[in-house]
Amino acid sequence: MNFPILEHEFDGEAKIEPSRVIRPRDVPTACVITFFSEVIEKVIEQTQARVIVPNRWEDGPHPIYEMEHNGQRVAFYHPGVGAPIAAALLEEAIAFGCRNFVAVGGAGVLEKGLEVGKLILVSAAVRDEGTSYHYLPPAREVTANPAAAAAIESVLQRKGLPYHKAKTWTTDAPYRETQAMVAARRTEGCFTVEMEAAALMAVAQFRGVTLGQVLYAGDDLSGDEWDNRGWQSRTEIRESMFWLAVEACLGL
Repeated sequence: MNFPILEHEFDGEAKIEPSRVIRPRDVPTACVITFFSEVIEKVIEQTQARVIVPNRWEDGPHPIYEMEHNGQRVAFYHPGVGAPIAAALLEEAIAFGCRNFVAVGGAGVLEKGLEVGKLILVSAAVRDEGTSYHYLPPAREVTANPAAAAAIESVLQRKGLPYHKAKTWTTDAPYRETQAMVAARRTEGCFTVEMEAAALMAVAQFRGVTLGQVLYAGDDLSGDEWDNRGWQSRTEIRESMFWLAVEACLGL
């Protein structure tokens, strides 16, 4: 049986090719992708960051911001939630001119004992979503970019921050993470589950740009019952991850 999700032409140019419909802008090559809206608001206030690309979509604005850090330009933006929008916004950031990306976000925990806030450097993502299959041939996983992973790891080690280097499970269906599937992904080596990593890495690989991702341990799916653990309230962790990403980006 043939499945449509596996039927793609990887060498053909798309009808809406980003490089043909988007005019490049004067943007930094270094770009932080952060899922933390409250951190973006604080950074804008603290650094007087400005909008360099308004980038309005049907659901509202998805601006790319620019700030200066230690005399260097850095872009940053929120990628939305879910693989399709995250991939599309990354496509646009690349077309505008950004080249080196570090993404930071939270994730559900599959591995017992991962306390809230523990950092996970993504080594690979299990492709249990649909978007990555439009960019890369079918495979179970997509591997993290070695240069990006090394840049993130260098900052983590320099700051003395404890972390795990592990796989994540990317899914489109957060309300279908069953006990059996959690157990299967844990056996496969996944420490976390989220909705975007595989797609972001696939787009970056397809477009020939550098992208790495670091997650922090959020809600817990490793036990018999789901535990929210108040993971979204960890403001200090989320802020520190943003600045970690800035340093890693500028180190690429």
